[in-house]
Amino acid sequence: MNRELTGQDRVELDFLAALHRRLPRDEDVIKALADLYTRAGEFDRGYELDLELVRLDPCDALVWYNLACSQALLHKKKEAFESLDRAVDLGYREVEHLRDDEDLQSLRDDPRFEGLMLRLTA
Repeated sequence: MNRELTGQDRVELDFLAALHRRLPRDEDVIKALADLYTRAGEFDRGYELDLELVRLDPCDALVWYNLACSQALLHKKKEAFESLDRAVDLGYREVEHLRDDEDLQSLRDDPRFEGLMLRLTA
């Protein structure tokens, strides 16, 4: 599924991709590029960068949350729930964002999603 990017977004994506080639371990560049790839509907590319971020900073709850979003977009439900559990274990507590995040739509009718929500609101 491709999403429509603005011309400015496309310029930014091209710029960040070039910068990532020069600075392959820069977490800020990787985060921004992963976000743009996901917004562009290039979920596989966003997913690969999210995996890299988990390797670079395995204790960052938001990195695990973003990985779960990429996995959900790719219909990797088991992996997405494992990543969400890890994010919560590391301190992720943005219940409303989790409930409303469109990237997690493929998980919402799974009983594990309700269990996760109960875990966060208990």
